[in-house]
Amino acid sequence: MPDLEMFSLKDRVALVPGGGGGIGAPMAEALAQAGAKVAVAGRTAEALQGAVDRVTAAGSEGLAIAGDATSEADAERMVKETVDRFGRIDIVVNAVGGGAGKVLHPAEEYPRDAWDWIMELNVRSTLIPTQAAARSMIERGEGGAILNITSVRALLGINAGYSAYVAAKGAIASLTRQWATEWAKYRIRVNAIMPTFVDTPQVAMLLGDPKFKQGIVDRIPLGRVGETKDIVGPAIFLVSDAASFVTGQVLGIDGGLTATQ
Repeated sequence: MPDLEMFSLKDRVALVPGGGGGIGAPMAEALAQAGAKVAVAGRTAEALQGAVDRVTAAGSEGLAIAGDATSEADAERMVKETVDRFGRIDIVVNAVGGGAGKVLHPAEEYPRDAWDWIMELNVRSTLIPTQAAARSMIERGEGGAILNITSVRALLGINAGYSAYVAAKGAIASLTRQWATEWAKYRIRVNAIMPTFVDTPQVAMLLGDPKFKQGIVDRIPLGRVGETKDIVGPAIFLVSDAASFVTGQVLGIDGGLTATQ
């Protein structure tokens, strides 16, 4: 029988940039349910407090940190406040991102301002907090686990004006492998999950269109869109000791979508 304690995050401390969002808040709650103390960071005080409430309801300790994940100063402060409160950082889950369908343009005409916004929202928001947290982990010398969130669009093009988004998600997948390679010597593992369309409040209006939703479902072999509960289990595995020999991997959570392409 496997030792299920390998999946426990007891006595671990997690930092979740974007922890008040549609994926970040359930992720913070799941980390708490697995035993971790959780600092959630973001720009919306109400959303952060809601995430902390979910953490405490799960029986753990939570901390809300106001800040912008694309700011070096704010990222350093996120790390400092987490360490000041809990003494360490063991886990980072990067949950900032999005914008997939908000700025769609033909590839040959994609405007610089829209491109820069998508890159800031997805790539820089992953890069800056991770660098700050990794420096703390390296200094402490006890390793750690970093989890990025990319998308099936890191692998799959779509004829719908998504140049910046697919580039950003591809960059996150590549950074995952690069960081895993560079930071293995510090016993810092870096992995990513790669979901397809996930049902969150941010996309409720889109999924409210039966034609749009059916178009997505028809492409997914398991016959439904993703839910946040589909993401948190693999995430807990990847940041736990159960995955102690797993690094540099990008795990598809897509109902079989990429298997059909």
